[in-house]
Amino acid sequence: MKARTVLQLALVAFLVVAFGGDAMAQEGGSQSFGDIIKAGGVIGFLLIFMSIIAVALFIEHIVTVRRDKLVDPALIDEIEALFENEEYQEALELCESEPNFLTNVLSAGLPKINAGFDAMEKAMDEVSEEETIKLQQKVSWLSLIASVAPMFGLLGTVWGMIEAFNEITKLGPNVQPSDLSKGISKALVTTMMGLAVAIPALAFYFFFRNKVIKVSLELTAVADELVERFRPHQS
Repeated sequence: MKARTVLQLALVAFLVVAFGGDAMAQEGGSQSFGDIIKAGGVIGFLLIFMSIIAVALFIEHIVTVRRDKLVDPALIDEIEALFENEEYQEALELCESEPNFLTNVLSAGLPKINAGFDAMEKAMDEVSEEETIKLQQKVSWLSLIASVAPMFGLLGTVWGMIEAFNEITKLGPNVQPSDLSKGISKALVTTMMGLAVAIPALAFYFFFRNKVIKVSLELTAVADELVERFRPHQS
């Protein structure tokens, strides 16, 4: 699934929730979702944008960060069949034509068959680490959102309190609670929104980080099993 399509789906979902919330609020006479967003000001809209990105990343990772998606099982069977027939050059060409986690690891080891099993294993371990790092970087955007969102929420809190104190300074003894409501509302709403974005984003990040570790170990084990035939047998 393309990232653009995922982002569009996330945006549609947000609009449905927003307008649906507005409709229910109008029927019930309570504050609408749109009113809450407006209270957050520019920072609130930035946090909403972050939440859309987080949802888009979650959907994209659910689809792509899977063993069967990273490596087609039929491709593994094809490589194994070539190994069984000792067609190692054909296996290398196949790996180079179908780049993914497993084939990149095998492509690093196969050219070193004549150098010995230890050289193959070392080259494959290095590439395996690189591929794992790539996957970890892929999911680390969720960690970035989880770290930045509370900071934006805190910025909105400070901004809102500054607005409230400015009203006090401007109106002096004539200040009314309603005059302070806008600034205080911004402070509270942005704090809430920052946490509402950060908490699920952080949970998603740890979920996918653990999934990356699991998938990486599984695919590395598959690669090791395929080249185990090259290990010298001790007498």
